[in-house]
Amino acid sequence: MSEQTDLRETVRARYATAASSVLAGSAANDCCGPQPVELDDNFGSTLYTGAERDELPAEAVAASLGCGNPTAVAELRAGERVLDLGSGGGIDVLLSARRVGPTGKAYGLDMTDEMLALARANQAKAGATNVEFVKGTIENIPLPAGSVDVVISNCVINLSVDKPAVFAETFRVLVPGGRIGVSDVVAEDTLTAEQRGERGSYVGCIAGALSITEYRAGLDAAGFTDIEITPTHQVADGMHSAIIRARKPEAVSN
Repeated sequence: MSEQTDLRETVRARYATAASSVLAGSAANDCCGPQPVELDDNFGSTLYTGAERDELPAEAVAASLGCGNPTAVAELRAGERVLDLGSGGGIDVLLSARRVGPTGKAYGLDMTDEMLALARANQAKAGATNVEFVKGTIENIPLPAGSVDVVISNCVINLSVDKPAVFAETFRVLVPGGRIGVSDVVAEDTLTAEQRGERGSYVGCIAGALSITEYRAGLDAAGFTDIEITPTHQVADGMHSAIIRARKPEAVSN
């Protein structure tokens, strides 16, 4: 358990630093806006369209550290309730809120106080009233069973120290017939866990990534059906950003 605790704290500290950097940069560079914290072109705000970036506060865009665009993947519709796992500075929550409209709702879940503070500041700047940010871990989601229609996430599940718990909790909070639309890093099936670790750090979204087969098996074990895992671009040798879709069956009780 101590190794898991250490990994989680390393992840928390890394994203706390990123949030603090954006907030500090915003305060110091009023003329130019905050500086982005993304590492390279495989991660961050460049994976969104210019129109999407222009819709949002600069601080939300600057804090983007994901590997895809799950709001596009999930095909959100008006009136839906959507939950973003590991919502960070709020970019995907705020985009989701626009897509589901005033009759829908977008929740953001994060464990990092600094990111939550940044996200709530971005929510205020965006004037988003159908948004709620909550503190917690993605392995123990603080929402009732059957309370959301869609779960999204952007390069966060690979950071979890207990991925089966994430899949089980995601299944629990979805309504029957609900769906997931996730962007995440996956490994080719030929790579061992040790080889994944050689290609990048845990906090860098590489070492902790599941293989494609492992990801599919984890979702299947949690009860999901219609599982699709589609690699989109390479982020390291044998490691890919991927679109993951799946559905909770209609005939299931929470």
